[in-house]
Amino acid sequence: MGLDDYIKAGKIAGEVRENVRKTDWVGKTVYEICEHVEGEIKKRGAKCAFPVNTSINEVAAHYTAEPNDEMTITEDDLVKIDLGAQIDGYIADTAVTVCYNPEFDTLVQGAESALKNAMSMMKTGIKSSDVGRTIEKTIKELGLIPIANLSGHSLEQYTIHAGKSVPNIWSIGSFNFPSEQAFACEPFVTTGDGLGFVHEGKVKNIFALASRKKTKDKEADEMLNYIWNNFNMLPFALRWLLEKWEEKDAKRILEILVKKKAVHAYPVLVEGNGQRVAQAEHTFIPNENGVTITTNP
Repeated sequence: MGLDDYIKAGKIAGEVRENVRKTDWVGKTVYEICEHVEGEIKKRGAKCAFPVNTSINEVAAHYTAEPNDEMTITEDDLVKIDLGAQIDGYIADTAVTVCYNPEFDTLVQGAESALKNAMSMMKTGIKSSDVGRTIEKTIKELGLIPIANLSGHSLEQYTIHAGKSVPNIWSIGSFNFPSEQAFACEPFVTTGDGLGFVHEGKVKNIFALASRKKTKDKEADEMLNYIWNNFNMLPFALRWLLEKWEEKDAKRILEILVKKKAVHAYPVLVEGNGQRVAQAEHTFIPNENGVTITTNP
């Protein structure tokens, strides 16, 4: 395990996240946010582990900017900015919710408190179901609801979701956290009127390689190679293909790859009752004495 690289990526991601938290994004487009944040990660010597997510209000996750996306942040928006840095495939995954309307401060607080309480109990051997219970209890005590079908996840080199889930509610079936493995913990919180579940929305603008099998289409195979060489199996956005292709061509070829199941498209995830969602996230590595939170600034 590349412990040093996990730590290095975490320091970069944590620093960028804290700058995101302090910035006033009102009046900025989601395109400007994504490009700026991704640029900050690269400037510090890491690569992006996935496209920056800018999921607004009832969209809980998986929205990234389209090329020149003009969607603009208003004073009333709750924006989850989820970012990832990687060094040699070792990933730091972290998120912050920025909010300019005091009415929704409790939601942001709920996500941050749940994350903090989960981290404070973390060490080798702790049960994942106990972590889920702590997150759920923290959120419900504030009169809010956790999103039950979103969870944190284990991380491995070039793999964001590496098989184990870090639940946001108490759940049956559990594992004990092992030493020296990286995980992301990410409580998602909605209002008391929320359903507490997300469903898939229509928009799909984050992609990842599903198979490296040739498609027998020259253009598609060329893009397949480009994706593998530049992003490995990690997620990417249409924006990231525009260094090599015109937008119109990139879109067309990407659609062929999705149709042929060589590339997977991730739909946005939307709160079931259309209620707003807040998120907070750290990457951490449990050990005998507690936990290394790699994304602490």
